[in-house]
Amino acid sequence: MAGLMSGFGGFTHAVVRAIPESLAKEALRTGSLEVDLLKAQKEHDEYVSVLKHRLGLEVVELPADETLPDCVFVEDAAVVCGDTALITRPGAESRRKETEAMKDTLTELGLNIVEMTDESATLDGGDVLFTGREFFVGLSKRTNQRGAEILADTFKDYAVSTVPVQGCLHLKSFCSMAGPDLIAIGSSEAAQKALKIMQQMSDHKYDKLTIPDDLAANCVYMKLPGKGDVLLHCTPEEFPESAKVFEKLKDHMLIPVSNQEKVKVDGALTCCSVLFSKNNNI
Repeated sequence: MAGLMSGFGGFTHAVVRAIPESLAKEALRTGSLEVDLLKAQKEHDEYVSVLKHRLGLEVVELPADETLPDCVFVEDAAVVCGDTALITRPGAESRRKETEAMKDTLTELGLNIVEMTDESATLDGGDVLFTGREFFVGLSKRTNQRGAEILADTFKDYAVSTVPVQGCLHLKSFCSMAGPDLIAIGSSEAAQKALKIMQQMSDHKYDKLTIPDDLAANCVYMKLPGKGDVLLHCTPEEFPESAKVFEKLKDHMLIPVSNQEKVKVDGALTCCSVLFSKNNNI
């Protein structure tokens, strides 16, 4: 099995997309809370500003598309590893056209493009957890076995294991990487069950950071020149107990980022960017 990818977390670029006005009323959602569009846009502007100004990434901002209410959640449209981008086939039919702008952008940025064209396959990027050593792919309402197989064919250097996802939208609805070999995982029964499966599937022993709130376990880890380990995580206002757990990561630069509005349409912090390195290291 491959070791830890050289430069894991060493991102140089981010692709993001503006929030369409249609998000408030028409975006897919599992809940029924009303979205404050202006607050959602302000939240997203702050997220993009952190990536661009505070962390110094080269940020490519795609315009909103009113016909695609969920288009801000760019993570679902592509999985990038090294210099290869797999353009996905989202599980929700209403989201399939979101991949067109992503494909064009990543092509212009010089990545090798692989398209998922098999009509029996579905894959949302929110179901793909890359640890730097291997991939875990959530089998959910949005991602199926065939989608996972195509991902495995695309990134042959890495082991790919599938994990059943129940009770939430995506695998990363309750987990993410909080550092090299460190998995942030929610404390619910479903999250802990998924973690146990991941541990059984892997040849590697990961450390775990158990987060009281499942939604808060979705965080964004980077390792950047001059900044070291960086973690974007939920704010204390949203999840006070979970924020306290992140504060134990004394070696990380911790950046709380609000996600109070986008979470109402099942959006999380990782959902809103596609991160990669132009130096062939991720």
